Amino acid sequence: MALLSPQIQMQHLAWRAGFGEPLTVINDWSDKRLKVVVNQILIGRRNRTPDVNVMSDADMPDFQKLKGMTPEEKKAVQQKNVQGIKDLNLSWMKEMTNTEHPLREKMSLFWHGHFACRTQNVLYNQQLLGVIRENALGNFGDLLSEVSKSPAMLQFLNNQQNKKQHPNENFAREVMELFTLGRGNYTETDVKEAARAFTGWSFDDNGEFKFRDKLHDDGEKRILGKQGNYNGDDVLKILLDQRQCAKFITTKIYRFFVDDNPDDEKINQLAEKFYHSGYDIKSLMREIFMSDWFYDPKYVGNRIKSPVELLVGIRRTVPMTFDEEATMLVFQRILGQVLFYPPNVAGWPGGRNWIDSSSLMFRLRVPQIIFYSQALNIQPKEITPEMGDGGNYKMTLQINDFLKKQYAKKINAHIDWDPYIKGFEQVPREALAESIAGSLLVKPGNANKQLLEKYADMSNRDAYIKTVSIDVMSMPEYQLC
Repeated sequence: MALLSPQIQMQHLAWRAGFGEPLTVINDWSDKRLKVVVNQILIGRRNRTPDVNVMSDADMPDFQKLKGMTPEEKKAVQQKNVQGIKDLNLSWMKEMTNTEHPLREKMSLFWHGHFACRTQNVLYNQQLLGVIRENALGNFGDLLSEVSKSPAMLQFLNNQQNKKQHPNENFAREVMELFTLGRGNYTETDVKEAARAFTGWSFDDNGEFKFRDKLHDDGEKRILGKQGNYNGDDVLKILLDQRQCAKFITTKIYRFFVDDNPDDEKINQLAEKFYHSGYDIKSLMREIFMSDWFYDPKYVGNRIKSPVELLVGIRRTVPMTFDEEATMLVFQRILGQVLFYPPNVAGWPGGRNWIDSSSLMFRLRVPQIIFYSQALNIQPKEITPEMGDGGNYKMTLQINDFLKKQYAKKINAHIDWDPYIKGFEQVPREALAESIAGSLLVKPGNANKQLLEKYADMSNRDAYIKTVSIDVMSMPEYQLC
């Protein structure tokens, strides 16, 4: 296996365990032992998980909890929720950009797709995101339990309708298929019996989990070869006892953080350690980032950045603000990843699915649109209302209407180039192009210095750095990490 330079290793690690880092950070990491850097990444520079909350119960109209709302009252609640979900999206994007613990946010982005959920209630969205971010690097069993008991997921997967003598199988099926075991590793009987165990799992008007014992089927159930008078907590424990659960989760993490093509031998070794650790997520990530094979050149620069990774990565590299932060929603929509609006219950497929002929062309233009304050002249695709909207078609139309209004608007970004430019102050003029490419691309050898200089602003050093950097970010190779 060819050895990578310390800088390329750290570039690779910075993108896989986060959203990229400025050259000053990469240089600092390159001077340290890998174990020290990995531990620093796992712990973060701040252990506390800061809230990204945008709304509280007190901010919503009291009448939202009352039955028989008037059309005007329903509209007021819808508008509050629409604005709240937009604000929550932008608040989380801001935290990803400014965080001192990028792995926590990257891991949360992974779990956001794994536990795909749509709800039009901003408070439920906010609560579920808080659960994911708080447990992102903790214990998977705790995360699974808290997500499964969240009002967002219980509502989305119809467990409010799961009652004794009239079981609804949706929640039980998705917990097995999407959250723990994967398709083909359970039977229809397992689903039916698990659904009986989950009867009575519900939530109250305050969004708190509530077990309604009168609606619970307390009879004997047989699930995955075990028999007993099981409830929902028992089912989750039975699922976690299956080694297949550890393998399923490890495979998804491997595909997200390492390579879209699973390596069974590596995954089996990781999954076995993950299982015996009691599902300690941080231990699994340490095992991956400390492995020699993680830095094999075949895994470097082979992964297409998701839209959120691309946008956050640009903003972490060069600090900026926008006159209208809501333009980030339009970028997300055009690129195909709107936070809190996964395409279906399986989440975003990722990999090559991020790229088609039109999205690639727009991706290459994103840096120029931002840094040169160009107009957005691509019409965002509409968000489809069919997945988990609870029949709330009007709310989805409001989101789409907002996106349409951003069409052809000029992007007014305020760029703070100073910290970025300072990272190159020790680099001689003749080595600038190579150094810039090396800081922005995980495979900088693909950058053509002569071509970059052909379109660079040579009027002064700062202008040169800016224009070359924008050109590098506009290369197809910048789409990879």
